[in-house]
Amino acid sequence: MSHTFSLRPVSPSDDTFLFELYASTRAELAALGLGEAQRQLLLRVQWMAQRQGYQSRYPHSEHQLVLVEGRPVGRLWVAREPEELRLVDVSLLPSHRGSGVGTGLLRALQQEAATTGKPLRLSVARDNPAQRLYARLGFTPVGGAETGVDPYLALEWRPAPREGERGT
Repeated sequence: MSHTFSLRPVSPSDDTFLFELYASTRAELAALGLGEAQRQLLLRVQWMAQRQGYQSRYPHSEHQLVLVEGRPVGRLWVAREPEELRLVDVSLLPSHRGSGVGTGLLRALQQEAATTGKPLRLSVARDNPAQRLYARLGFTPVGGAETGVDPYLALEWRPAPREGERGT
């Protein structure tokens, strides 16, 4: 599978895809034993709450679709804050997980973080298999997160100090 991708801003016409993408990341709901109508309702409420939460917490963030061969395969939500580059969310369809697209997205963000001299930070569910990818790319737990009871793990990648910043 190709790991070549492009990005474009999300538009209202992408909502159906974005909902289906969100649903593909919530397999744990199957264990609740809900009927399909109830499961769809719960997914829709959670999806809307997540989106509103991200928009409220990161009002100047950038929400983009990830495209492979012109077709949407995921989303990337990034907040460029004064002190950090925050990966708010990255999600890929199951058919594109493990294909190199996620690695490419993260490496591009690492390059941006290195260029700006800011840390790249994110939170990931403790049971999310993407933790292996983050560890492979040099992300490390921060703030005692590795031993906490929070269901999310705070991770950070720091670029090497730029010329003239060593020893400060």
